Amino acid sequence: MPSTAVKRTPAWLLHPDIKADRAARPAEPALEEAVALAAALPELDLRGAEIVRLPRVHPGMLFGSGKIAELKARFAESGVELVLVDGPVSPVQQRNLEKEWGVKLLDRTGLILEIFADRARTREGVLQVEMAALSYQRTRLVRSWTHLERQRGGFGFVGGPGETQIEADRRAIDDQLVRLRRQLDRVVQTRTLHRAARAKVPFPVVALVGYTNAGKSTLFNRLTGSDVVARDMLFATLDPTMRRVRLPSGLDVILSDTVGFISDLPTELVAAFRATLEEVLDADLILHVRDIGHPQSEAQARDVETILQTLGVAETTPLIEVWNKIDLLPPEDRPAAPARPDRDPAVFPVSALTGEGLEALLAAVTRLLDEPRTEDELLLPHGDGRRRAWLHEHRLVLAERTEEEGTRLRVCWTARQRDRFALL
Repeated sequence: MPSTAVKRTPAWLLHPDIKADRAARPAEPALEEAVALAAALPELDLRGAEIVRLPRVHPGMLFGSGKIAELKARFAESGVELVLVDGPVSPVQQRNLEKEWGVKLLDRTGLILEIFADRARTREGVLQVEMAALSYQRTRLVRSWTHLERQRGGFGFVGGPGETQIEADRRAIDDQLVRLRRQLDRVVQTRTLHRAARAKVPFPVVALVGYTNAGKSTLFNRLTGSDVVARDMLFATLDPTMRRVRLPSGLDVILSDTVGFISDLPTELVAAFRATLEEVLDADLILHVRDIGHPQSEAQARDVETILQTLGVAETTPLIEVWNKIDLLPPEDRPAAPARPDRDPAVFPVSALTGEGLEALLAAVTRLLDEPRTEDELLLPHGDGRRRAWLHEHRLVLAERTEEEGTRLRVCWTARQRDRFALL
C-alpha cells in the first residue's frame, strides 16, 4: 500500500543579527520565535537554526562573502532545500542568494504568509491571504507561482504540487488582485449583514486580543466550554470565533477569539486582515491576553498596543490586561493577586489552563459591562408568543399575568435589550 506521508522539505533558519537593530530586537528570543514559526508548518524539516551577526547589511547579498561560502557548505552537507531568513530580504538579495546556494529562500514575511495560507479556513480568510501574498509577490516575479494552481492552503514555497516556475508580469498580478478584490467585496457584504444581525443581539461584545500563543484560545475555551484549537503553536487560531457566554453574575456577553499578533507583522497582512479584526473594532471591551512568563512579554505587549492603535481602538475601547499562564511561574515570581486596581489598564493575573484568577477577572468584566437597568410594563397580544418567549429566554421578566387583552409583563432590562426587543 503506497505511503500517504507528506514529504517534508529540509530547511535551515537564519536570524540576521544586525548591529543597528540589536537593542530593539534581541537575537536569542527572536531566534526562538522564528523556530516556533517554522514549527507551525508541518511540511518543514528544520535541520538547523542559527544567529548570524552582521555589522551591516550587504545590499546585494545580505551577508558577507565569507559567511555565504560557509553557509553554502553547511547547507550542502545537511541536504537543505529551503533557507528561512528571519527578517526582510529584498528581491535582489533573494535572487542572488538562491543562485549562490542552489536553494529556495523565504523571508519572514513569506513564512508568515505561508502559515496563514495553511491555516485559513473561511472563504474570507483564504481570499485575504491570497491577496496579501499577491501584493508581496508583485516585486518578486522570479518566485514560484504554484499557489495560482492550487485549491487549498499554501503557496508552493515549501513543496507540494506544481513545482514548475510560471512567469507572470505585473499586469497579470494586478488582474488577479482585481478579481480577488471583487470576490472579497462580495464576502465582506455577507459578513456585514451578519454583523448587522449581531448588532441586534442585546449583549455586549468582548474581544480577546494578544500576541500569538499567549493563550487566548485556551481562555476562550475555558469561558465558553468550546473546543477551539488551542495548541502551543504560533497562529493556531486564524479565523475569528464568537460564542455567547453567561458570566457568573448572570450577564450575557459575546466573546470573540481573534488572530494572534506578532512583531514585524507584514504590512500586507495588517491591511488584508483588517476585516477579520473588525470584531475588535466593534467590541465593547478588549481583553489583552499576555503570556506573562514569556521573557519578551513587555515587547510583545508593545507590539499588540501598536496594532490596536493602528486599528484606531486603543483610545476609545475599555481594555483589561489579562496576565496569563501564571501556573507556569514559581509561586515567588507570580504577579500580585488580586488585580491591581491602581493601574490603567487594570491587570488580572490568571491561568486559563487551571482557572486560577478568573473569578476576579469576570467580576471586573461584569462591572464594566453591566449596564443600568430600568423596569417597564408591557402588554403583549395573546398571539405574540415569540416576543414573550424572547423575554423569558433572556431572563428579563419579573412578573406576568394574563388579562383579557393579552399578557401583561413587568420587565427589568438595559437600554440595549429594550432596543433589541423593539426590532423583533
